[in-house]
Amino acid sequence: MSAEFTPNTLIEAIRYFSDPDICLKTMVALRWPDGVTCPTCGSNNVGFIATRRMWECKTKHSRRQFSAKVGSIFEDSPIGLDKWFAAIWLVANCKNGISSYEVARDLDVTQKTGWFMLQRIRFAMQTGSFLKMAGQVEADETYIGGLARNMHKHKKEKAIKGTGGSGKTIVMGLLERHGFDKSQKVIDSLDRDKKSKKASRVKATVVPDTRRNTLQSEVRTNVEAGAELFTDELTSYTGLAPEYIHQFVNHAEEYVRGHVHTNGMENFWSLLKRTIKGTYVSVEPFHLFRYLDEQSFRFNERKLTDGERFQEVLGGIVGKRLTYSELTGKEFPTA
Repeated sequence: MSAEFTPNTLIEAIRYFSDPDICLKTMVALRWPDGVTCPTCGSNNVGFIATRRMWECKTKHSRRQFSAKVGSIFEDSPIGLDKWFAAIWLVANCKNGISSYEVARDLDVTQKTGWFMLQRIRFAMQTGSFLKMAGQVEADETYIGGLARNMHKHKKEKAIKGTGGSGKTIVMGLLERHGFDKSQKVIDSLDRDKKSKKASRVKATVVPDTRRNTLQSEVRTNVEAGAELFTDELTSYTGLAPEYIHQFVNHAEEYVRGHVHTNGMENFWSLLKRTIKGTYVSVEPFHLFRYLDEQSFRFNERKLTDGERFQEVLGGIVGKRLTYSELTGKEFPTA
């Protein structure tokens, strides 16, 4: 992106990226900051074809011609970069998300195309592995799915096999209080006490059940030993005390006891469910983890400006590709 100008609002972004040359320069800066190289052989001996806005490698091999979209979530997409950048801005900055129907209307594409675009953008929002959480950490779980009383009879018989959360997808969340500094991606453990300058960060993942082994494995994988761990009274968390300073609240009696509570995670669940119920309406369990990535990204980057969040997503588009067949389960990614 040009150092002279960085869009700060949606209208500025639309105007700025309406120029195909600026879109191309932005992609080149992301893909090849040290100069354009062939994605097939790595050679920097390439020539630019101005009429097609593509490059051609001088080395003899297949796929000598390539565009700036190659090696990114945009690969093989006929949609222009101006529409892609507008879609990224919307997803990154709409607090309750944006539906594929809204994207289709706003960008003049089909609903199917809009849905595919959104899923690829969510793929770019994946943060990968976090540093382990430390300090004060909240752990909680929730159930995502439609209410049984609102289901058609044949669907209810298929989805609901028991009581309680049966038929719903279980999501576990971990929230580190005041543990993430937007200006410092790698947090020095010695600086974790400077809470006023940092915002809480969250990690949410789909789990198969709420059994002890499942939940405690997630805690041990993502939270440093010795951290203060706050949960509700669920017995599955029993046994973590030797490794963690584990305290819990019994929600039948109280919700807060001093600094012991899970209100931070409850707040995140509220945002997540408002997004799903109000914007997306129905999310298949097969795709739920992508919506968790989207909501977690916006929550963790909430202290950034709209323009900064947009640039954060752009930073994640390179080196990722998601085909429609893979997305719909017709094929699976190779290792």
